[in-house]
Amino acid sequence: MQGLGPEWAGLSLTMPLKEAALRVADAASVPATAIGAANTLVRTPDGWYAENTDAPGMVDALRYAGIGTVTSMAVLGAGGTARAAVAAAADLGVPEILVYARRAEAVDAMRPAADLLGRRLTHVPWDRAADCAAADLVVSTVPKGTADALAPAWRPETTVFDALYDPWPTPLAAGARAAGCRIVSGLDLLLYQATRQFTLFTGEPAPVEAMRAALAAS
Repeated sequence: MQGLGPEWAGLSLTMPLKEAALRVADAASVPATAIGAANTLVRTPDGWYAENTDAPGMVDALRYAGIGTVTSMAVLGAGGTARAAVAAAADLGVPEILVYARRAEAVDAMRPAADLLGRRLTHVPWDRAADCAAADLVVSTVPKGTADALAPAWRPETTVFDALYDPWPTPLAAGARAAGCRIVSGLDLLLYQATRQFTLFTGEPAPVEAMRAALAAS
């Protein structure tokens, strides 16, 4: 970081650098601090500023899909992307999130972030993960293959946000789509976290449609 010249407006970071970004930053946003990870570093007159655009990117992707009010939310998994989903829940106004995960300790590790953002977490054992279909919004953050065996009784009014995009569609997303659910994918998240980064780096509105077309073409 110290060797970067003034031509560097910022950095887009992925794992395993998201936690390191917070350590080297001079200041950080509340969501990045709460999540415990930053995917963006922006140069400011006061030094490097750490931000996490994954959480607002989730919200932007949901808004683009036509999602307005969300009253209930379920999250599959309890890793870094799940913490971003908790921050997204704060923006969506969801007071409580059901977290379906194998290890209660992993959910407990999410609680400081939830407390900082004013959200309540309830751990539900993974063997009940199919119950997630009762929520208005289901966000799957688990690795490839983990949720393939689930067979939730999907309702058309549920929105399913699967953070994966390779392979696509996942069995979870395909089953939800067949039941008439609205689907948001990891590619949507990839796009909208990047549009936020573009604005942070340049101070200009992102060329969203050009970026969407480039992502689809690739």
